[in-house]
Amino acid sequence: MRAFHHDRFTYPLPPGHRFPLGRYRMLREQVEGRPGVEAEEARAATDAELALAHEPAYLARAVDGRLSEREERGLGLPWSPALVERARRSVGGTVQAAEAALADGAAVNLGGGTHHAHPAGGRGFCLFNDVVVATRALRADGRLRRVLVVDLDVHQGDGTHACFRDDPASVTLSVNGGGNSPFRRVPGDLEADLPDGTGDDAYLAAVARLVPRGLAEARPDLCFYLAGADPYAGDRLGRLGVSMEGLADRDRLVRDRMAAAGVPVCVVLGGGYAVPIEDTVAINRTTVETFAPPT
Repeated sequence: MRAFHHDRFTYPLPPGHRFPLGRYRMLREQVEGRPGVEAEEARAATDAELALAHEPAYLARAVDGRLSEREERGLGLPWSPALVERARRSVGGTVQAAEAALADGAAVNLGGGTHHAHPAGGRGFCLFNDVVVATRALRADGRLRRVLVVDLDVHQGDGTHACFRDDPASVTLSVNGGGNSPFRRVPGDLEADLPDGTGDDAYLAAVARLVPRGLAEARPDLCFYLAGADPYAGDRLGRLGVSMEGLADRDRLVRDRMAAAGVPVCVVLGGGYAVPIEDTVAINRTTVETFAPPT
């Protein structure tokens, strides 16, 4: 399985910032060289590709460093040229992973899942929307038509929902922390909002209930799976109570349902903010190993 990474492209963060940038390097180091995983550096998405998801005025501000103070606050990250380069490669990695998944059955971006980026603005650590760009880029060259987005990050993918709101060939499915951000929701196609503290059984039941409905509704050529680590009970920003074992069961459930339906899977990682950071990395590594071919 091909795994695309971009952790060598880093950017400065203020002391004490809660975004765990180091998790990506740690994950790459742990999966690189694993039997069944072929790690490759992600390419940068082009301006033309980014324009498939985002309005020209926003792209110009984001690329040139002209975001307003309010936009930077909403993004939650300080602007820098290095941030833009990293965000481009996060998107490019998902385009490449989607291409590889269509060819091989499964592939992963060791990052991505930037589902809070809207057509006209970035939010919640998400400058550009990787899944939307990848979907539209592959449609543009005729390799893809219908998609299912299985978004199991704990935070609702409001940006992806906004981009796909009037797109009947894209079905969005999400299991969210009901009391968590974003607090202005954009309705998706299939959703479950779970109360704070929800544990393994109720969480897995919600996933198991929605995934077959998503497959039936979407009839997808490709599934984008946002395998968020933040439903974990030890996540600082998650507020649910799912164990590492429960998240591993979730990954296997998605893998097995997609395999039974003959649907290739592009895995992206989404959020993860556990302390210690090693917990998030362990969850992400299990996801990669779940979708890698057996050795």
